[in-house]
This record gives sequence, C-alpha cells and structure tokens, in this order.
Amino acid sequence: MMDARLSPIVTHSLVPVVVIDDADSALGLAEALVAGGLPVAEVTFRTAAAAEAIARMATNPDILVGAGTVRTAEQVDQAVDAGAKYIVSAGLSAAVVRRAQDRGVPVLPGTVTATEILAATELGLDTVKFFPAETSGGVAAIKALAAPFPDITFVPTGGVGPKNLADYLAVPAIAACGGSWMCPRDAVKAGDFATIERLTREAVELVRSTKEA
Repeated sequence: MMDARLSPIVTHSLVPVVVIDDADSALGLAEALVAGGLPVAEVTFRTAAAAEAIARMATNPDILVGAGTVRTAEQVDQAVDAGAKYIVSAGLSAAVVRRAQDRGVPVLPGTVTATEILAATELGLDTVKFFPAETSGGVAAIKALAAPFPDITFVPTGGVGPKNLADYLAVPAIAACGGSWMCPRDAVKAGDFATIERLTREAVELVRSTKEA
C-alpha cells in the first residue's frame, strides 16, 4: 500500500511529470495544476532550475510537490531541503532510497525487473515506479510482475498517455500513473499556463470517466 503521505497521488491516480527550465515558471505552473484539479507534481532534476522550482512550488500549500529523476544522495538532500515531499528515481539506487528514508520522505525508485522489485522490498519499500513503462512491456509486464509480488504497488511512467491511461488504471496493482502530456515543456517555458490548466482539466476528466467506466 502506498505511503499515506502520498494519498493525493492515489486520490487523483495521476502524477504530472514536469521539466522546468526557468524557476520563474514554477508558481504559475503550480497554480495551473491546482486550478485544473490535479494538485500534484513531480519536478524532474533534469535542469539546473529544479531545486529552486521545487522551492517556489512548495510555497503553494495546495499542491504536493516531489522531485523526480533523482540519481544521487546529494540530490535527495537538495530536493528535500528545497521542500520536496517525496522522491522519485528512474532506477533503483540503494543510496538514494536510504537517504530519502533518512530524511523522512517517501521514495519511489524506478524498477523494471523482478530482481529490482525484490531489491526494493529488501529496502523496506512496497511501492515502486515502473519505468520506462511502455518499452518495458507495459500493462502486460506489470500484471505478470504483480503475481509474484501481490504486496507491491506500481506507478508506471514513460509512454503513458491519454490513449492508454485507461488500460493502466484498470490494473489493481497500479495506484497511479505518471505522465507529462498535461505539462508540455514548451508550454511551461512559454508561461502558457492557460493551456496547461486546460490539458490538466482534460486529464482529470479522463481519469474520472475511466474510473466510472
């Protein structure tokens, strides 16, 4: 079961994965996500602006902000010091997991294989990111892995979009999906928050209709 501190992720079933090139875009992005009905964000550590962007987004009390693409223990410290409430990594790093645990924040390491999932359980985790989802077997792979790991919850990311979101959310072992389509990098860079809010509303409606189907 996913950490209770991540309940907004479970509630909304979707995590916007965002790349921010300029921290000046951060507050507007946070407001657009909240206004669109999806008060969650994973800010990737792919740009130099990531830590400052997290710090600015974290000033908005209505959004749960985490750090993604975290590769080192030092980045865990940078993210948490900036205000990140959870850590996501593309792969399984024991050093990253342990530092996040030491800092008292939930961590979702990237996994693909049964060996990596087993290693995650040995680190005390019961929720993992499944990345890159589509190129690693997608829904079929997660269903196969869920059989020997019935106590593991998955958050698939990578290739998940409007066309296949319903297929993923139909799998009981999947708590939520990560996606970037509601926050296009060029729209963030341009400060086009109206577009981001619209795309976010559409994503929220897609989740709702999927759950009701």
